[in-house]
Amino acid sequence: MTIGSVCSGIEAASVAWMDLGSRFLWLSEIAPFPSKFLATRYPSTPNLGDMTAIPERIASGEVPAPDLICGGTPCQAFSVTGHQKGLADARGQLTLKFIEIIEANDAKRKNKPTIVFWENVEGVLKDKTNAFGCFVSALAGCKDVIHKDKWPNAGLVRGPLRNVAWRVLDAKFFGVPQQRKRLYVIAGGLDFHPENILFERHGNTPLGNFPDVPLTFTKAGKRFEVFRAYTDCLYSAYGTKWNGNAAAYNGSLYIAENDRLRRITPLESERLMGFPDNYTDVPFAMRTNRFQGTGNSWAVPVVRWLGQRIFDNGKRSVFDINKNTFTLLPYFTDHFGTETYLFNDELIGLSGGITINVSARPENIIPSNIADIIDIDAEEELFISPVGCKGILRRSIERGTNMNPRLQTVMERIVAQMDDDEIERISRIQPRGAYTLAVERGEMTPPTRKRLARNRIKDEPTLFDV
Repeated sequence: MTIGSVCSGIEAASVAWMDLGSRFLWLSEIAPFPSKFLATRYPSTPNLGDMTAIPERIASGEVPAPDLICGGTPCQAFSVTGHQKGLADARGQLTLKFIEIIEANDAKRKNKPTIVFWENVEGVLKDKTNAFGCFVSALAGCKDVIHKDKWPNAGLVRGPLRNVAWRVLDAKFFGVPQQRKRLYVIAGGLDFHPENILFERHGNTPLGNFPDVPLTFTKAGKRFEVFRAYTDCLYSAYGTKWNGNAAAYNGSLYIAENDRLRRITPLESERLMGFPDNYTDVPFAMRTNRFQGTGNSWAVPVVRWLGQRIFDNGKRSVFDINKNTFTLLPYFTDHFGTETYLFNDELIGLSGGITINVSARPENIIPSNIADIIDIDAEEELFISPVGCKGILRRSIERGTNMNPRLQTVMERIVAQMDDDEIERISRIQPRGAYTLAVERGEMTPPTRKRLARNRIKDEPTLFDV
């Protein structure tokens, strides 16, 4: 199967599908580090650069038309960290440009419609601009946009041009200890049935759970402690700095090693995403580049699982998702002649006693142990000093945020290794944040500071200007 990759990043799809009978005809990436990385790792596969020019280049014959096009258009427009501007954000509009690429490819292939693979954050399902409704409607070939205030985590649209199915899947059930819920959309022509790829026949046993694993262990003679059985969703700055978010407080960011505390390493971030060891370790890559590359990429085991189901030449269960099936009536709507199935439950009953699994968990969970991702050769720069631990604890108090109790104990023990006056002297070398100074001046209490931070109030300069 020939493939074109849009918004390629560090090319998780190539890693996931390399031995499944795939051949990548071209990639598309404009960011400096990923572009240079692709030229190093995949020198024989051309990088087309700007995706907005691809439709015309396919139409002219300059660029070949592949069997499958995969892409993950910029997620920042739909994620919490990206301010959720949706289609009002230029990055969000690239989602619709992706449709133009598919249409140009279909026109070139004529009677062989393109298979589509698209990944994004689950936040696109709740986007206030109805970005997902615009995307799935255009992909299906609907004349009018299907409107939903909140789209479910799984569904199917049989449109005039294409059948489109989607499902949110969580990487922590696919063999990596990282909670990473992502939306996967698969589409193709009217004789293509993406529901047989994305959905599974459910057996008689309940859906599985993530296994219990020990949080303290020894590896290569070193004592380790982690604070969760799996980490929060890896993001682009995960190992580079402290961030005031859940991962900083629940322990996802940190590993205790021989009574010291450190951030995760680039190798650990690769393993959390399912990449081969040192995949991002190219000569020009800084540590920040490696974290950004992995954090912005796809979970390789999930993409591989889906690829196997796409490339297996139809050796899958065939589901009869039919508007005449009585059990599907609660999920079915007719949008101007377009069959739409919106699955709000994890398990859906079909005719003949068949149940399908549309949850974030596959039928056969692949277990993982966070001890397996531990790097025994962490760089010294990643270890956190008593001053750093004191600052994290201080910010937790100022923000009124609960911290993982065990993480707090470890940090307090490290802080106790240095005199308080010395910690204060060193910490004053770098300027305090505006919120911290406001608390110290008595201009607001920690609860007030937390409320203001949450609401992002901008009309009180005395609290924000130093």
